[in-house]
Amino acid sequence: MTAFSTAPFSPTEIASEGIKPDEYDDIVRRLGRHPNRAELGMFGVMWSEHCCYKNSRPLLKQFPVEGARVLVGPGENAGVIDAGDGLRVAFKIESHNHPSAVEPFQGAATGVGGILRDIFTMGARPIAVLNSLRFGDLADSRTRRLCQGVVSGIAHYGNCFGVPTVGGEVYFDAAYNGNPLVNAMAIGIMETPDIVKSGAAGLGNPMVYVGSTTGRDGMGGASFASAELTDESEADRPAVQVGDPFLEKSLVEACLEAFKTGAIVAAQDMGAAGLTCSTAEMAAKGGVGIELDLDLIPVRETGMVPYEYLLSESQERMLFVVVAGREAEVIEIFERWGLHAVVAGSVIEDPIVRILFKGEIAAEIPALALAENTPIYHRELLSELPDYAQKAWAWSENSLPACSASGIALANAGQVSWTEILHRLLSQPTIASKQWIYHQYDHQVQNNTVQYPGQGDAAVIRLRPLETVPGYQPGKVTRGLAATVDCNARYVYLSPYEGAKAAVAEAARNLSCVGALPLAVTDNLNFGSPEKPIGYWQLAEACRGLADACREFETPVTGGNVSLYNETVDSQGIPQPIYPTPVVGMVGLIDDLAYTCGQGWQHDGDLIYLLGVSLEQTAVAAVGGNPLVTLGGSEYLAAIHGAATGHPPAIDMALEKQVQAACRHGIAQGWVRSAHDCAEGGLAVALAESCISGRRGAKIQLSAGADQSGQRWDRLLFGEGGARIVVSVGRDDQAVWEAYLRDRLVDAWQPLGTVQGDALTLTTQDGQSLIADRVDALSQTWHTAIEQRLAGNVAVLA
Repeated sequence: MTAFSTAPFSPTEIASEGIKPDEYDDIVRRLGRHPNRAELGMFGVMWSEHCCYKNSRPLLKQFPVEGARVLVGPGENAGVIDAGDGLRVAFKIESHNHPSAVEPFQGAATGVGGILRDIFTMGARPIAVLNSLRFGDLADSRTRRLCQGVVSGIAHYGNCFGVPTVGGEVYFDAAYNGNPLVNAMAIGIMETPDIVKSGAAGLGNPMVYVGSTTGRDGMGGASFASAELTDESEADRPAVQVGDPFLEKSLVEACLEAFKTGAIVAAQDMGAAGLTCSTAEMAAKGGVGIELDLDLIPVRETGMVPYEYLLSESQERMLFVVVAGREAEVIEIFERWGLHAVVAGSVIEDPIVRILFKGEIAAEIPALALAENTPIYHRELLSELPDYAQKAWAWSENSLPACSASGIALANAGQVSWTEILHRLLSQPTIASKQWIYHQYDHQVQNNTVQYPGQGDAAVIRLRPLETVPGYQPGKVTRGLAATVDCNARYVYLSPYEGAKAAVAEAARNLSCVGALPLAVTDNLNFGSPEKPIGYWQLAEACRGLADACREFETPVTGGNVSLYNETVDSQGIPQPIYPTPVVGMVGLIDDLAYTCGQGWQHDGDLIYLLGVSLEQTAVAAVGGNPLVTLGGSEYLAAIHGAATGHPPAIDMALEKQVQAACRHGIAQGWVRSAHDCAEGGLAVALAESCISGRRGAKIQLSAGADQSGQRWDRLLFGEGGARIVVSVGRDDQAVWEAYLRDRLVDAWQPLGTVQGDALTLTTQDGQSLIADRVDALSQTWHTAIEQRLAGNVAVLA
């Protein structure tokens, strides 16, 4: 018997599932009838942007996805690369933005839980988590509540599960006031001999449901994630899942044990769209069909109907295809770990998803119609630069107040010294210490964390050899994995192409600063509506920039996540998009952990160098007519002058690769003792951060001043870009280091000064003071800024 209906749905009912009128007509054509409510819901979640990437899939095809180390690329739960010595690394990044906006604690917590499942579904044990977060202005009480809730949720799930949170990034900008971004990245080491994939196979093989029970939480979460946020979004709290990290800890152990038996043919996490997504994707990827009986699904609530079963996103659930005859073996493993495990269906020949309920067919849809042959929109790109970008690119530094070596005159503040400007920048939440945040995370559990948050430009984790790898020998661990997440969204907003390239370049630079060779990328594309010309232009140009940069760095994209419609409807009913934010998660390899370094000075008397565009060249270095070092799009321009404008730094890929290679070589040889890239806040902030981290002062004499080089003092001190890295080197290695730089970087480097004393001093060539303050005073400003803002400190907020 069937539960099908021939009656059409109303336009309101269709729209409530996130389906457009012409898409509904397509559904009717494919089925040869009108869908019932359960089927309409299934199409709604599977045809959402979150699941089928209908606006972004054509753009993603330009990403480089193959490489010598790539074992699994896009299309599976996570990418997998070969790290050598028999070690295979799985990693992935995903978003949980909209759930975190309406329920920050559970939204962030389940975001961590979901990305961890993506890792161990492949047969890998999670060894690290990173996160990339964006919040609005901390002067807003709602932003403070969201920030505190998200951080608590991340800490709760990761700490309870027992995986270290080893790194991340946090930005604050009013562009995210109504729509925070919560991107979570996880890394794991493969424990199973074979990588576990998701394509169903073997006609008659049983489908085994494992893990937690199914309830009404998380209903329609995929559709919820694919719509703008409104005042009514608070009513969508049922679309926010509730996680249990302790149950997931049992789930990972049971899954890995089951995978090692060889009885599992395929596995799929029940993430977005729950049972609908797992059945449809497993069937479509395997070229088979799946029949599932909802009466056999363990539930936590009574009276559930097929629509609720199929759209529930209850957490900690998986769906397996098991070798026929071995289901009892698998079920015993899960029951021993205190988890549900039941045979709930089977693999069938017809390539359909057939759902049974109370003896009737509750839904029957071609698998490809749900998971592969979905709507795709090829949108036209703007023929010319949007007005906002034209105006931004027309901006000139000449519009800023005049400045001198002693400082700058600001409206309503009079003459302000560069030392005071430095303090103001160090107190900006985007630059300030994130210690309040990462101190809530356990970054040392599992005892593999070599470099933890705040120590260096990237996280560093030991790569312990596995006993299951042929030739395993217990002993000292020498190799490591480095990881980072990066994106300056203001750059992307001002120039999506250059900004996306910059995100890849900075990720690679951060890995190089700890001595790691960049290997591969996972990306999280957070954008506004692609249905608006500007929104699609931003998305398309950013994808082009990511693709070009990843090819240059030979870091293929192994997978990722697309999160669109990140917009908040304001009080006038106008959707306000976030800054376009393509977050780049990148992993790299360190051959010898004895040769890695952090960002802080290590020894008094060490020599400080600037790699990349020299101070003499900052006024003239350019690519395609755009400057490599500029105040355009800088934190200085935003924080001190209240402007997000200008053309952001252009990227010279050849220079980037040369500078990063030189930094890695210097670290590997033991010459370079500390390395820190010049990012937000430019050279002066990078020097201050190295002083604060190393608890040592530095005496810097600039070889070129604004007066001699024809540029502004604020650009010299706070301009951003230029593939620049600040390093320190021992005096005994000065000769060999400088000989190497003359050979490899020619004139793209210069000595800056020495590590000494307890203050940071920057002087001109003729001895005039630019910046001078004690390290403990700079540290006090940098360490306390976020905590005071979260406490609503009015003086700081002003």
